[in-house]
Amino acid sequence: MKRLNPYLTAGITENWTDYLLAYQEAGADGIEIGLPFSDPVLDGLTIQEASDRALARGATVAGILRDVAAIRSQMRIPLIAMTYANLVFRAGPSLFCRRLADAGFSGLIVPDLPVDEAGAVEQAALECGLDLVMLVAPVTPDERLAEIVTHGGGFLYAVSVMGTTGERKQLAASAGHLAARVKAITDRPVLIGFGISGPAQAAEAARIADGVVVGAALMRRVLDGATPDDLRADVAALRSALDSEVSAAYSQIPGHRD
Repeated sequence: MKRLNPYLTAGITENWTDYLLAYQEAGADGIEIGLPFSDPVLDGLTIQEASDRALARGATVAGILRDVAAIRSQMRIPLIAMTYANLVFRAGPSLFCRRLADAGFSGLIVPDLPVDEAGAVEQAALECGLDLVMLVAPVTPDERLAEIVTHGGGFLYAVSVMGTTGERKQLAASAGHLAARVKAITDRPVLIGFGISGPAQAAEAARIADGVVVGAALMRRVLDGATPDDLRADVAALRSALDSEVSAAYSQIPGHRD
């Protein structure tokens, strides 16, 4: 089974946690929840707009954690916080990770945290039972890649292109090369993110990796007024594409018959 981790900017709407439940019902394996930040250096225009909208509504880390805690008993899949180092170190890694864990998160992604500066956050996450998800990029040298895969936990996030998040017309060729490099040196799952804009691209990425992260395409839909029911259908289409890709690959195994 290929993993599907859709993304949602926390606080983007008053009923934002309803989208989490919709994602789960549609077949998501985990959900990446973005904590809105005023200077999201890795995010493209769509997720920047989503963060701005959430902040304008008054979203705060404390309020977001309360919202997540309120629905955690209804969630059966992992919730992974995505945020920037500024928010982590402002509170302090130990306190920040403890608050995430207490609210019901099981993972943390800090994209602007280099592996050689991640020690305190990695230790705090470990003590709180959180997986610190590490990112790798197409230009990551082999030596540094080998170091990155020894840190953190959960899956490895393969950034498909150099640049910010955002919708793209096709999956970058660099995604496949990067996924192959990572999978050659670790048994941990490798998920491709950045630029997965629809079911066809999700299926293409699933041929070369263990799953996908889909963010900007879904956030554009929410920004344009899509409801939780609408997003349930969108995520279900992604789920179907990934499952169809697995079925197609299985049917091609010599000796297999439907």
